[in-house]
Amino acid sequence: MAEGQSDNQAAVNLAADQQALSEASDKARGLVEALSYIQRFHDKVIVVKVGGSIMDDEKALSNILTDIVFMNYVGMQPVIVHGGGKAINDAMEKSGLTPQWVQGRRYTDDRTLAIAEHVLCNQINRFIVDFIQAQGCEAMGLHSLASTVLFAQKTFLQGEGGRRIDLGQVGEVTRVNSRLLQLLVQADSIPVIATIARDDAGGKLNVNADTAAGAVAAAMKAEKLIVVSDTHGIRRDAKDPATRVSTLTVAQIDDMVKDGTISAGMLPKVEACIAALKGGSNKTHIIDGRIPHALMLEIYTEAGIGTEIVL
Repeated sequence: MAEGQSDNQAAVNLAADQQALSEASDKARGLVEALSYIQRFHDKVIVVKVGGSIMDDEKALSNILTDIVFMNYVGMQPVIVHGGGKAINDAMEKSGLTPQWVQGRRYTDDRTLAIAEHVLCNQINRFIVDFIQAQGCEAMGLHSLASTVLFAQKTFLQGEGGRRIDLGQVGEVTRVNSRLLQLLVQADSIPVIATIARDDAGGKLNVNADTAAGAVAAAMKAEKLIVVSDTHGIRRDAKDPATRVSTLTVAQIDDMVKDGTISAGMLPKVEACIAALKGGSNKTHIIDGRIPHALMLEIYTEAGIGTEIVL
């Protein structure tokens, strides 16, 4: 009986060893597959825009930031542009303010701007910088309460009959201090940009984070712009996940905007991608940050995820 038990235990141990070897082999294959991408993107600027409900999910955000730290350690030059998620709405509610939306964009009066600035700069930006630094990387917060790299002018939306729609203290990026950003990434520091910009008179303007990321990618002629949000890419049918499109050209995007397939919150994302491409970026991507280590899957594997947009 003892001998039989010993044989059974040996078989169990052998099966466990084989399972461990198989898992180790899978990891080794993954590292080998990643090598060509690490070589290809060494010293390349990768702009990552983080927004949507990802900002409210600490685990998902931490996974994304861990991916960015890895990118930095293997020689890439990541730049982060972030939004505020629900945190701004929650802070407004606590202050007795109700968010007002105009064509998918938040109307920003003086009180709203002050709240948005506090949440973006003092809370979210600080969390991201602290997280990165805790992983042993250098990071620098760039925003209206520190060193500003985004400069903008007040913008209006177009309404029916050509009338202008006022969004309050909202701007469109007119200039990016790409020189400062280049100096930081060359010094192996990760820029973390909160999207409160300055105008020519020194005033502050709230800037759409997707639009800002597109402007940053264009100004730096980034290798890639990756828009990380809570959508797994562009679908031909918004209600059917199976209709996700892996790759689209700018011409195809234009057609999908015209026929209404792309609308609402997806519009600023695709506009940011197009601006980056026209500014000199090679590729752009829209991915779902709720997928564990979505950035790693997009950059370091053959399959990729989300939707890739190219010229």
